[in-house]
Amino acid sequence: MLKHLQLQQTKPKRVVVLGGSGFIASTILRRLHADGIVAVGLGRPSFDLLKPNAAEKLVDTFDLEDVLVFVSAKAPCRNLQMLAENTLMAETVCVALKQRPVAHVIYISSDAVYKDSDKPITEASCAEPNSLHGIMHLTREIALRQEYSGPLALLRPTLVYGYDDPHNGYGPNRFRRFAAAGREIVLFGEGEEQRDHVDVENVAELVRLIILHRSTGIANAVSGEVVSFRELARFAASAFSPEVSIRSLPRTGPMPHNGYRAFDNTAVLTAFPGFRFKSWREGMSAICARQRQEMKQ
Repeated sequence: MLKHLQLQQTKPKRVVVLGGSGFIASTILRRLHADGIVAVGLGRPSFDLLKPNAAEKLVDTFDLEDVLVFVSAKAPCRNLQMLAENTLMAETVCVALKQRPVAHVIYISSDAVYKDSDKPITEASCAEPNSLHGIMHLTREIALRQEYSGPLALLRPTLVYGYDDPHNGYGPNRFRRFAAAGREIVLFGEGEEQRDHVDVENVAELVRLIILHRSTGIANAVSGEVVSFRELARFAASAFSPEVSIRSLPRTGPMPHNGYRAFDNTAVLTAFPGFRFKSWREGMSAICARQRQEMKQ
């Protein structure tokens, strides 16, 4: 679902990353810098997209040859106030792009825009979110499509994990930290949900490739592999000594996504033949090893 406007990889004059101090944005910046790409991060407090003068500041910052990577969001979007704030942030960016259209825009969205399915989801699957978080991202996608007429790429990651993640979300990030601290890992129900998880480094590399090829369209940042939360917990627990216990907590509601959220990543692998996603074992092994090394220091 991606179209490359540049068949040969070409470095842009500059990349501007909105949300530069955040987990995903900072990883993208490090990857771009490692490749010698000029990239700057804009984030709070100096660039707060909710401030009245934010659009004006962006216009003054943007250059017509820039590539914009829009990551900034209040996430996960849990209530109507957050939905309104995230929509206002998108409006600010769209207003700035109207006045100073950059050369290429990449929006970091979410797999939450897709409707639940008992089959692997692809870029062609129905975008029909059933959560405020998914509605937020789809709203921002539509706004960018409507207000920006230049090359636009929408990258939709699934559950992102990585060593520096600050959210401590349920899954690889929390399980690894709890196991390292000797804390019991608590699962919702039996942890039987089958989900896909993607390493943040893979997300950053996909952004780099999309930039170099000036790609447009939709791409899912997904490993293409499902694993249960219980298996993730067991892996994290066994990675540290002494091994922590795992306890099940009775559910108070239905399993998210009916307990199954699988993806087919063929389109991305076809678009970038030399790219491969880390398996969850590879990713978890790496962050657990880094955690053990840090604990020795």
